[in-house]
Amino acid sequence: MEHATSMHLDFAACDRARLAQDPRFDGRFFIGVTSTGIYCRSICPAPTAKQRNVRYFPSAAAAAEAGFRPCLRCRPEAAPGSPAWLGTSATVRRALKLIQEGALDTESVDHLASRLGIGPRHLHRLFVQHLGASPLAVAQTRRLHFAKHLIDDTRLAMTDIALASGFGSLRRFNDAFRQTYGRAPRELRRERRSQAGVDDALRLRLAYRPPYDWVALRDFLATRALPGVERVSEGGYARTVRMGAASGWFEVKPVPKVDALELAVHGLGSAALFGVVSRVRQMFDLAADPADVRAVLKKDKRLMPLLRKRPGLRVPGAWDPFEIAVRAVLGQQVSVAAARTFAMRIVSAYGEALSNPAEGLTHLFPTPEALADADLTGIGLTGARAKTLVGLAKAVRDGQVSFDAGAEELRAALVALPGIGNWTAEYIAMRGLSDPDAFPAEDLILRRMAGGKQPLTTKGLLKAAEAWRPWRAYAVLHLWRASSEET
Repeated sequence: MEHATSMHLDFAACDRARLAQDPRFDGRFFIGVTSTGIYCRSICPAPTAKQRNVRYFPSAAAAAEAGFRPCLRCRPEAAPGSPAWLGTSATVRRALKLIQEGALDTESVDHLASRLGIGPRHLHRLFVQHLGASPLAVAQTRRLHFAKHLIDDTRLAMTDIALASGFGSLRRFNDAFRQTYGRAPRELRRERRSQAGVDDALRLRLAYRPPYDWVALRDFLATRALPGVERVSEGGYARTVRMGAASGWFEVKPVPKVDALELAVHGLGSAALFGVVSRVRQMFDLAADPADVRAVLKKDKRLMPLLRKRPGLRVPGAWDPFEIAVRAVLGQQVSVAAARTFAMRIVSAYGEALSNPAEGLTHLFPTPEALADADLTGIGLTGARAKTLVGLAKAVRDGQVSFDAGAEELRAALVALPGIGNWTAEYIAMRGLSDPDAFPAEDLILRRMAGGKQPLTTKGLLKAAEAWRPWRAYAVLHLWRASSEET
């Protein structure tokens, strides 16, 4: 008898992918084998299970909640993200972001639901609908997967791994791990060869679903990189970061012949790792599925040639939404180079010096508190632009603008501020929140590139872009990239 646990899964399609061990489906679903009680990835090298013993789940959390244990051979924790629901449920996306930031480590599901503006029962229904598991199961699975990743790939002590994974105590961590994996964390550590490590960095590999256009994303960040805060080379991207009271820096680079980026974290300590990994995954758009994006955008003849040329184009996110908001305001009606110059002056005047500087990385980007009372007229800005930035910083400091809000709430809060219009709000949503459907329709380059011989009006572009939902942000990047390659 055929079993599938979500309306999003087609048993026959999953079965074909399982039998072919097709890497394109890695992370899109998980396989529960009833005869062993284990769940696997579609690429698992273990002997193929009989069809009558197979169940399919839309997420690892769903398989775990159904009573299956993670496979130690294919390592479900190392699979790429499963983003099929991203374009359909903004509430689930926002909830997962909060869970990644530790919302359920110290708070209840009721409190999480209240932050989202919905009831706990509705939140539970949404999670079951889109992920096949409850919010608590999702949080627990993510914590355990992250811990397993650290056990396999670092030399961190178990106490540090428990802390980094969001467990309140080593005993709680050991109990949850043994219940899930059937053995103690130290047993698995002995079976794995931890990384040798040549410095004090904590290193992890973050998987993605290919194709992945590292060069295009790197070039986008390089054009906008702030000296002292960011460092971009041919092989990698690095920047300074603040996590609570701790500060340090990280570096990301592609891994040759592997569908993953390597993250190296310096100076922050293990407690910050979970949050760093979550933000980096968002910043480098590692959960995207190019096949889902292509399936929608290829229907437009304007975009099809661009998709063929750059099939792995991603939307560059941001480490800090406030930083992107500041830089978006600085970029109003000026070139990218000019906006970068203004941002450099702000960092120099109001950024905090890094306590453990590295080559080319010396300062942290200023906080809202630092800019709320700043005199920005001396850095070359107009009085109106300086007033807008100070007003933005005060609004974030005072909670009038929250980057934990949903994309629509954030847009409304931003455009209510003097000096911030639709283009700026959409750009902030696209890069600061990684909203896949953000769309700055007033952008002249977009209107020109989409219109061909005659630029479209804003209204005309919005009408044309309806067919690109829910992936309009990816269309933006394709059109911007095509424009830059014309010159």
